[in-house]
Parts: sequence; C-alpha cells; structure tokens
Amino acid sequence: MRYDPKPVDTSAVVLPDDLRLLTEHLAENAHDVWARRKIADGWTWGPTADAAAKKHPDLVAYGQLAEAQKAYDRDAALETIKLILSLGYAIQKRH
Repeated sequence: MRYDPKPVDTSAVVLPDDLRLLTEHLAENAHDVWARRKIADGWTWGPTADAAAKKHPDLVAYGQLAEAQKAYDRDAALETIKLILSLGYAIQKRH
C-alpha cells in the first residue's frame, strides 16, 4: 500500500511577527513533550539512536539541539499555526 500525503496547502498564509515568536515556543514545547514521553518510557541520552538500548542523542534541552533537529520541531509548529489560520481561526494573545 502506497501512502500519498496530502497536507493542507498553507503556502499563502503569512504569519505576523508575534506568531513567528509563538512558533519557537511551540517547537520547544513539542520537543519537551516528546522528551518527557521518551524518558517516561525508559529512554536516556546516548550518542546515537538505539531503540534496543533505549538511547537517543536528542534527549537534551531544546537549546542544545542541532539546528536540523530544531528545524523539524519548528516546521511542525509553523505548519500547525498556518493550518489553524487557514481554517478560519484567530490566534490572539491576551493582554
């Protein structure tokens, strides 16, 4: 069976600066949620990913991740915000 992903086209959505900042917060939180789940499942830091030994090199604070790993979380956060906006929802910060 072949999987053909069809994400919503959000290329026309332009984010204001305050939502770009939110993207970074969401990316860091997503990493922390992932890491917490891994740690709860018995995973620890290791120099390479090893499922059998439950070791993963990304079990570090978000700020210590390589840019490529941060980009993965940022892309997911950015596309989520853009999808929310494209579906007609508004995101507003309470003052």
